[in-house]
Amino acid sequence: MQTYTPAGQQGFTAIELMVVVTIIAVLAALAGPSFTPLIERWRVRDAAEALTSSLYLARSEAIKRGGGVTVDATGGWNVGWKVIHTQNGAVTDIQAQPAPTNISITQSNNKTVLYADRWGMLTESSGAAAVAMNFLVYPEGKSQTDIAAIRLCTSASGRIIQVKQGAACPA
Repeated sequence: MQTYTPAGQQGFTAIELMVVVTIIAVLAALAGPSFTPLIERWRVRDAAEALTSSLYLARSEAIKRGGGVTVDATGGWNVGWKVIHTQNGAVTDIQAQPAPTNISITQSNNKTVLYADRWGMLTESSGAAAVAMNFLVYPEGKSQTDIAAIRLCTSASGRIIQVKQGAACPA
């Protein structure tokens, strides 16, 4: 028995479908590597914003609680950090920030613990005077001069600004 198909109802052959799938695969393979720098910039920006947010949180909590707030990155900034409050020997976790993915972070004076006093000033040791510092956030495995790198600068007053890599922190 012969089946009847109307002239307007024809489908794709397997060969036509394979050619289209192959063309899409080649285009995707060519476009993939060009997304890597974009993804790296997103990761760096996300880590820089998370660090900025934690520093602002530490400052505001220190003002609210009358000091005793610490940003603790023991083990290095690459493994994450915590904002904690210590009062009368009791330690309270305020925020825990997990390690950023494929990101390196360095602090200008290689400090991993920062203190916020009752005025919200950031210091590098408990009871010390506030000091300007900076953080460099860049893709892991790349140089610190990579185009995606971001420098976070803090003034002695604790004000935080973002500066693109290559530029120095304002005086």
